[in-house]
Amino acid sequence: MKINQFLIFLFFSTLIYEPIQAQSAEALLQNMDFLIAAPKDKEANVLMIIKDKNGTVKEREATLKQKGKYKKLYRYTKPEKQAGIATLSLPDNVIWLYMPAFGKAIRISLLSKSQAFNGTDFSQEDMSGIPYSERYYPVLVGEKNELNYQLALSPKSKKSKYSKIMLTMDKTNYYPIKMEYYDKGAKLIKIANFNYQKQGPYWFAKEVEMTTVLKKHATTIVLSDVKFDQGLSDAIFTIENLKQEN
Repeated sequence: MKINQFLIFLFFSTLIYEPIQAQSAEALLQNMDFLIAAPKDKEANVLMIIKDKNGTVKEREATLKQKGKYKKLYRYTKPEKQAGIATLSLPDNVIWLYMPAFGKAIRISLLSKSQAFNGTDFSQEDMSGIPYSERYYPVLVGEKNELNYQLALSPKSKKSKYSKIMLTMDKTNYYPIKMEYYDKGAKLIKIANFNYQKQGPYWFAKEVEMTTVLKKHATTIVLSDVKFDQGLSDAIFTIENLKQEN
């Protein structure tokens, strides 16, 4: 009888434990999203350093403007042949691309969002800024060490090119330290390393390096002249403004 009672207790304890784990993982991921989107708005200059397996380096420059969690505008300024190319991320998972050569904005499909962002190692979705808790189901794998949590993220959309992302997160402030991206065949395809810094009350990704494992190709994004809470107008984040090349 005692054995049966113990087994029943163990069974119900397991049922209780799993939702707590799931809730804890969800809370951690939401905390990370909250930290990333904490500023009312953000402006910065962006330097992109693209390096191939032969060591050849190309540099691009852009401006970034972001308001809240769902509005983000990237516009390339250098080199000259890239100048004017822009992407606009909006609520409801909408992304628009503007190419000066075509003279019009094009809405990016779900399939295209998984493609490379203008020859970099980041995809359009990687650059969108859409909260991770809206795109992934998290599971708390455990504490990688005394400083970090580790979460496994599974995409909510079947159209995602990733089968899983292994996220290493800072325990104290909840910013991402490392993300490992796996394809549908469970093969590691990309690794992102983050360098977060604090400016005033806000943490932000000062530098992010994304490496494509098989191609030995990497893109590093470095932010400078970062400004928060400038009161950016909603008019900046429109298709009409996207077409402006200045």
